[in-house]
Amino acid sequence: MREVYYISGLGADKSIFQRLDIEVNSQKFIEWIVPERCDSIEDYAKKLIQQIDTTKDIILIGVSFGGIIATEIAKLINVEDVILISSAKHFSEIPLVYRIAGKLRLHKILPTKVLKWANPFTYFFFGMQSKDEKLLLKTILKNTESSFLKWAIDKIVNWKNITYRTNFVQLHGTKDRILPLPKKKNIIKIEHGGHLMVYQKSIEISEIINQTLKKT
Repeated sequence: MREVYYISGLGADKSIFQRLDIEVNSQKFIEWIVPERCDSIEDYAKKLIQQIDTTKDIILIGVSFGGIIATEIAKLINVEDVILISSAKHFSEIPLVYRIAGKLRLHKILPTKVLKWANPFTYFFFGMQSKDEKLLLKTILKNTESSFLKWAIDKIVNWKNITYRTNFVQLHGTKDRILPLPKKKNIIKIEHGGHLMVYQKSIEISEIINQTLKKT
């Protein structure tokens, strides 16, 4: 039996997937848990695996940081497919400026309150335009635990992953300002898609995912 597991973006809950229409019988949402300060990203992925029934044919759908976690989980258990949306599977797909900030530990001095403040600047970078889109982002930022946010940002900017499975499908928006579109041929481009295109362009993304699942 096939089972789809959704992993939302940093601090977001399952509401980010509410507009998707995926044609599978069994769908579950991975819940974020509070990490220990000493947890590596590999340690954290192992903890989340406890929410997965590994006896099933597993399909992982991860958005943003959730895609990075899905990549790590797929290195630990057998999965049928990994579908990344607005995310990365290799450290080189993390913007260079983020990686430099990680080496210089600049992210450590950035106040968490600034990152959790919804304003025109954050709306622009996330590509949120309508009233309901802005409300969604505002809610996500507000509900994100500060300690989790700081831990996750550190893991993103210092991510060193170079290995991943071949059964990846990667969807990325051409207007993503948070994680700009990587220059790789095997990425499905979503025209004018922003970082939260899973919500904004759900019809197009649902069609691509359903077509992918029919092939496997």
